[in-house]
Formats: sequence, structure tokens, C-alpha cells
Amino acid sequence: MSAKPEVGLVREASRQIVAGGSAGLVEICLMHPLDVVKTRFQIQRYATDPNSYKSLGDSFRMIFQTEGLFGFYKGILPPILAETPKRAVKTFAIAGLGSGLTEAIVVNPFEVVKVGLQANRNTFTEQPSTLSYARQIIKKEGLGLQGLNKGFTATLGRHGVFNMVYFGFYYNVKNIIPVNKDPTLEFLRKFGIGLLSGTIASVINIPFDVAKSRIQGPQPVPGEIKYRTCFKTMATVYQEEGILALYKGLLPKIMRLGPGGAVMLLVYEYTYSWLQENW
Repeated sequence: MSAKPEVGLVREASRQIVAGGSAGLVEICLMHPLDVVKTRFQIQRYATDPNSYKSLGDSFRMIFQTEGLFGFYKGILPPILAETPKRAVKTFAIAGLGSGLTEAIVVNPFEVVKVGLQANRNTFTEQPSTLSYARQIIKKEGLGLQGLNKGFTATLGRHGVFNMVYFGFYYNVKNIIPVNKDPTLEFLRKFGIGLLSGTIASVINIPFDVAKSRIQGPQPVPGEIKYRTCFKTMATVYQEEGILALYKGLLPKIMRLGPGGAVMLLVYEYTYSWLQENW
């Protein structure tokens, strides 16, 4: 008698993982260029640097001119590979802060590889492959907190804070605003609440994101580690570059969140509905 509920639970979890993974995959493929731009802004230190980007439009123009179209897709393989285990963690972990912390444990090594590849300004064909770059990190720096898991505390902060604020705000506001019977208006209601929730969460968690990019990205002086720990990195960035430096990359992050959230919501709902009917 107890086997049926267990089978039902496994099937439901599998549907959510497949639907969530499909939605995440589509979102990554469509919105990854904004993630590349966000990382580039976060790792550049001074506006006086001749290689720094002056604006969002300038960053797109320079990347396209110097690195080609595929320059916008540098580092895309690590988040794709991390998507399925990340969705599995989100399905089984405690919502909010708990899911963010457990998710960070899974994705951090992939983030280290992704940021390193995104920071590389060579043409797409000249940069190392995902696997060879991961091997290079392990060989030189190991698997620990100075190697494939560097920036771990910053990733914990980024994911934990974002999920805690996002889910807390989303579900509270969602329960206040009544459900609309019109499918289009109901989608807009969910999307609007999700966009607002994500924007607030992004504003609150982006200092952790900047610290993560500085720790995982190339150091200012090759061979000398300047950015080691999360809060010390935040303090260094604040002291040397000012408070606004802790919010670098906020615009492309929010720009990705809006249409990306809509894409994920649509793909998830359609995929999940199809799985319910056919699986």
C-alpha cells in the first residue's frame, strides 16, 4: 500500500526537475550574453582603464567587435551542466534561504569555471575549453577554497540572500493580490510580482555577486591574490572604488531577470503541463 504514494512522489519530483531544468536551459541559452556583460562590469576596477566599458551599449559593441558573436556565450557550458543538479536541490531542499545555501554548494565549482571563461577577452576560438580550464584550475590551485571552490562564501551569500528575499517577498505579495480568472492577466500578475521580487532581491544581494566575481575572476596582479574572502573583498572594493562599485552589473542583471523570468515561467508551465498529461 505504501509503494504507490512513494511512486507518486518520485514521479512528481521528476516532473518538477525536468520542467525546471528545461526552463533553466532555455533561459540560459537566451539570456547568457547579459550574464557575460554583468561579469565583465563587476571585474573591471577603474573607469580610467582603457579596456573598461563606459556603458551597457559600449560593452556589447566592444565584445562583438573584438571577440565576435560567440564572445557573448563564453562560459555557457558550466551553468548548463549545473542546471539539472541545481533544480534537483531546489526541488528537495527547504525553500528560501535553505535552498539558496544548498544550491550554492552545488553550483560554486561551475561558477568558478564560468567566471574565468567569461573574463577571458580572447576570441572564442582562442580561449581554452571548459574541461581544459577546469583541469588547469585543479592542477594549479587544487579543489579547495583557493582553487575550484574559491569564492564559496560569496556564492553562499549571493544565493542564500537572493532566495530568501525573492521567495519571502513573492509568496507574501502573491497571497495579497487576488488571483485573476483571465489567463493572460494571471500570467502578468505572476510575472509582475516575480519581476519586483527579483529586482529587490538583486539590489540586496549584488554586493555578494561583485565579491564573488572579484574572487573567482582574474586578480589585478598576476600571481598575487588580492581578493580572498567575501566580506574583506567587499570592504576593499568599497574603500578603493566607492559604494557604487558594489553595485556594478546591476542593470544587466535586472535586464536578464525580467525577460528571463518570463521565459522560465512559460517554459516551466508548458513543460510541466505536458508531463502531467503524458507521464
